[in-house]
Amino acid sequence: MSSTEVPFVPPANVLPKVTPVRVGEGERLRSVGLQGITLTVRSRPPAREGLPPALYVHGLGGSSQNWSALMEQLEGDVDGEALDLPGFGDSPPPDDGNYSVTAHARAVIRFLDASGRGPVHLFGNSLGGAVSTRVAAVRPDLVRTLTLVSPALPEIRVQRTAVPTGLLALPGVAGLFTRYSKDWTAEQRVRGVMALCYGDPGRVTPEGFQHAVEEMERRLQLPYFWDAMARSARGLVNAYTLGGQHALWRQAERVLAPTLLVYGGKDQLVGFRMAQKAARTFRDSRLLTLPEAGHVAMMEYPETVAGAFRDFVSTKDLVTDKAAASSGGAGRRTGPVGRGEAATASGGGADATAVGS
Repeated sequence: MSSTEVPFVPPANVLPKVTPVRVGEGERLRSVGLQGITLTVRSRPPAREGLPPALYVHGLGGSSQNWSALMEQLEGDVDGEALDLPGFGDSPPPDDGNYSVTAHARAVIRFLDASGRGPVHLFGNSLGGAVSTRVAAVRPDLVRTLTLVSPALPEIRVQRTAVPTGLLALPGVAGLFTRYSKDWTAEQRVRGVMALCYGDPGRVTPEGFQHAVEEMERRLQLPYFWDAMARSARGLVNAYTLGGQHALWRQAERVLAPTLLVYGGKDQLVGFRMAQKAARTFRDSRLLTLPEAGHVAMMEYPETVAGAFRDFVSTKDLVTDKAAASSGGAGRRTGPVGRGEAATASGGGADATAVGS
């Protein structure tokens, strides 16, 4: 069964009623209809007008809620929006049932083209990191900077802890797992996901854990939830096997935007050893390593990630100013600066709603 086959989704009038998606204080949700897809977009009004736009893209099994903590941290720096990829969060499945990395990237591009907000500061985590890399490679005009938190780029030696997630890509596995886990409570599922995605699940507040449980209960009522998970996992695995100009590492080499790379030392899904490879591949990169973080550093250490982004953008703005002064005109940037520049940090707090890989 390929990722382009149309999934069976009951008509809207027979879909079960589910609880509304949580909207945090200060956040807004809106629905955007585009060709073949409908996207739910979470936004947070900026602290002041005129701030540069930003877009956040979540990972497999996640949603726009994964970025709420970081969006709050950066509300004084960017005008941020986070979207739910098709079939995730509050976005319905795509009309064509295509959950490939290319299809997700196409959804991001369609949204940016329709909104006219580009170029944006583009953020991506895990699957969203692979999607954002593809967007930045094929549409450099849409991306001002790229921030990747544990991006799901191909690995030759996959960690054993990541194998079960990859197995979702196999036909029938999602159905088997659904039957096997049918008696698991939402609390048990959330604890399992957090143990996999967090460096220290104990950092999650009781309120954050309860929000995650409520979101899990909502998702399990959606008839397309496991289909979206399985097809997106399959799309990611398929992307790993592509060669030539469509290979993800090849596309990473083509990214022109300054890139901030964030890797967690306790990540069980994306190998920490891939950090140096990524720093060498992205032509204009800075690397931030968080030894105690897991797969979702922007949720575990939002203050630290926000501070690194501010420093990163400040450096790039300084380069731009110097270039403009020396040339007598305006300029965005003048070539690679700090390729593979590395920093190590720790600290910050954590909350959670829904997490994903």
